[in-house]
Amino acid sequence: MEVSRTRALRGPNMWSRHTAIEAVVHCAEAELSLARLPGFEPRLRALFPAIGALRADASLARVLEQAALALQAQAGCPVTYSQTHVTNEAGTFQVVVEYSEEDVGRQAFDAAIQLIEAARGDSDKTFDADATLKALRELDEDVRLGPSTGSIVDAAVARGVPFRRLTQGSLVQFGWGAKQRRIWAAEVDATSAVSESIAQDKDLSKRLLQAAGVPVPIGRPCTSPDDAWEAALEVGLPVVVKPLDGNQGKGVTVNVATREHMDSAYKAADEIGQVMVEKFLPGSDFRLLVVGDKLVAAARRDPPHVIGDGVLTVKQLVDKVNSDPRRGDGHATSLTKIRFDDIAVARLALQDLTPESVPEKGHRVILRNNANLSTGGTATDVTDDVHPEVAARAVAAAQIVGLHVCGVDVVAESVLRPLEEQSGGVVEVNAAPGLRMHLSPSYGKGRNVGEAIISHLYGSGQKSEDGRIPVVAVTGTNGKTTTSRLIAHMFATMGLKVGMTNTDGVYIDGRQTDSGDCSGPKSARNVLMHPDVEAAVFETARGGVLREGLGFDRCQVAVVTNLGAGDHLGMNFLNTVEELALVKRVIVQNVAPTGYAVLNAADPVVANMASTCPGQIIFFARDRHHALMATHRAQGKRCVYVDGEMLVAAQGSWREQIPLRDIPITRNGAIGFQVENAMASVAAAWGVGIDWDTIRRGVASFANDADNAPGRFNVMDFRGATVIADYGHNGDAMNALVSAVEALPAKRRSVVISGAGDRRDEDIRVQTQILGKAFDDVILYEDACQRGRQEGEVMALLRTGLQGATRTQKIDEIHGEFIAIDTALDRLQPGDLCLVLVDQVEEALAHLAQRIKAG
Repeated sequence: MEVSRTRALRGPNMWSRHTAIEAVVHCAEAELSLARLPGFEPRLRALFPAIGALRADASLARVLEQAALALQAQAGCPVTYSQTHVTNEAGTFQVVVEYSEEDVGRQAFDAAIQLIEAARGDSDKTFDADATLKALRELDEDVRLGPSTGSIVDAAVARGVPFRRLTQGSLVQFGWGAKQRRIWAAEVDATSAVSESIAQDKDLSKRLLQAAGVPVPIGRPCTSPDDAWEAALEVGLPVVVKPLDGNQGKGVTVNVATREHMDSAYKAADEIGQVMVEKFLPGSDFRLLVVGDKLVAAARRDPPHVIGDGVLTVKQLVDKVNSDPRRGDGHATSLTKIRFDDIAVARLALQDLTPESVPEKGHRVILRNNANLSTGGTATDVTDDVHPEVAARAVAAAQIVGLHVCGVDVVAESVLRPLEEQSGGVVEVNAAPGLRMHLSPSYGKGRNVGEAIISHLYGSGQKSEDGRIPVVAVTGTNGKTTTSRLIAHMFATMGLKVGMTNTDGVYIDGRQTDSGDCSGPKSARNVLMHPDVEAAVFETARGGVLREGLGFDRCQVAVVTNLGAGDHLGMNFLNTVEELALVKRVIVQNVAPTGYAVLNAADPVVANMASTCPGQIIFFARDRHHALMATHRAQGKRCVYVDGEMLVAAQGSWREQIPLRDIPITRNGAIGFQVENAMASVAAAWGVGIDWDTIRRGVASFANDADNAPGRFNVMDFRGATVIADYGHNGDAMNALVSAVEALPAKRRSVVISGAGDRRDEDIRVQTQILGKAFDDVILYEDACQRGRQEGEVMALLRTGLQGATRTQKIDEIHGEFIAIDTALDRLQPGDLCLVLVDQVEEALAHLAQRIKAG
């Protein structure tokens, strides 16, 4: 078995909506069925019993799929989907396995290969299932979002808000473009660095709270153990010793009443930062969570402790408590293991105990004074018990400091009464508070605090938003770029700042920010990150979907212009138009339920995609009497077609008409493929909700020149002759161009053409077979676009296509695109027409512009 390629599909893809690892796996003849591998399955199950059921006719590729999925599932990852696809190449499979975290998915896939190698028994490979699962669990805990950030992301997903992790840590973006918001753990982007700094400075924040009438304990910063003891005597024993800018309870010691205890407490706090001493308030430790102007959760935190049983020592009791599967070493579990360190030993000494002491049955042994969960404490939900005055003080504390999400630490006998009545007070305010104690308290009801934070970011009730901007995805064989540009132009006509990607580059509000072929998912994600973008249009090419999936989870409108005879066939196991459609339809499968797919009714393969769309369909075709169009229109659904000299949008008895003469790219309707591009664009604008006045103004003001739509039927005048530059590069494009050229007057027609070497031989030949029937002169050129072909190979295929040409009289072969263009221009006479099929679009158009300007 050989794995020749592995990819991470990070968005919706041709297999499913799941993120997944996709691999190409080659199996030898004997590996195509387990029945041909005697002893393999028993050895496999002995090494990894959780592999699941396997059929006798399963190939090793199928075993690999099952193992990679089962390893993740056994490690606790929420994965369920996998598939093994048989390709048209003998013994070759595409294996697809879902992952929840890419690093874990890749490691599980590698481990599955090791498992199969060990089970083969013909090598020195070994496999330790327990160690493998442990490594996967540890990696998963390291890379997945922690419980606080994860709860906010889960709440966003439940509401339909898109998200993207910006780092391996807890920095997450919600929403797209101008509607994006960001969080870092439980801290939101609106919180200023000033507010965060104030919260970290315990002395400053306490002074601000005190000035605003919020009860706080008295105390001050200290510079040495002696100074700390002096401060303790000033405020009165017992005291709390803590870092001035600490968090998560690190370095905090409470109820310090002796000089010896002060020295150890000072040392613990000093390791974190400057030390502060303040009056110890009697009572319990409460954490109140404030989001915006509301108290959303409250918990009583109890310090880590064990209960004696009269048999086990303190250390043994701690080990027993720590064996609870809910307790882990970090923050990924609902509880943290109790730390048994010097601080714990010192706390035992205050109770006249040692680690080897055996407490009496029922005796409560405290192992720390502070009650933070990060040190092994427990939490009890008391949200419903909080007195309105206590809640008001907590909200005031958060707002005084300026925190939008704030953990307010209160020490009081109870939260059932106002703090002032019981000498309680606010001891700290915390930016980016941990949410574990509210999500999964040790006792009591969990609170959906993630939803509270998302509601703060995106509103609630009737004011609720999902953080999305209009997104239109465009795919097909031909016309994608022109259609994308025209849709983007209509958005811009509406007054929106538009982000657009296509095969020419990335554009933000009309300014090009990247060049080259940018029709893949990376470019789409970059556009959705831009804070100015209010609408996005993505040309979505086959290659990007195959390589990585979509760069977005769903779109409002998906446009499929056409498939025709297809393009790039014979690559990536896609050999027929029907197989190519499996990739192209991905955008249709991921239309929002309230959105539309705009489909070419005259292309049967495209029209068949309608059944996969979660939303509604707008069909377009020039022939309004097409059976599918007539049926769709009769059902009261949306259609766009041509009626005489009008482009018509219809739904039931409603009609909207735009004269073709008012759509310049169609040249009064003479350019058939531009009519189809205009219909697709108008249908998309209709589907996304652009008003008809804006649509009319948009199509009327869209210029199909080299600046606005480079290489897309750019028409120029040169010495009384017509020169057309286009990027057509397949048989369907040639047919469309020939139809367009035949609608234009010309004495003599010439064409300049090369071919991309990554097409099949027949796809290269068919282009000149079509052109040979319509052009008098053909100039073949060879330049930079050989893509793996030998020198002269593409030229020979193009010349073969011209054999038996009915119109072509003169054929030239030239090395170099610009030389070929110059040769054609030099031959032109007034009234002639020359079609230049450019390869290096920007450079060739610049060269043409220079020649035309020079005359």
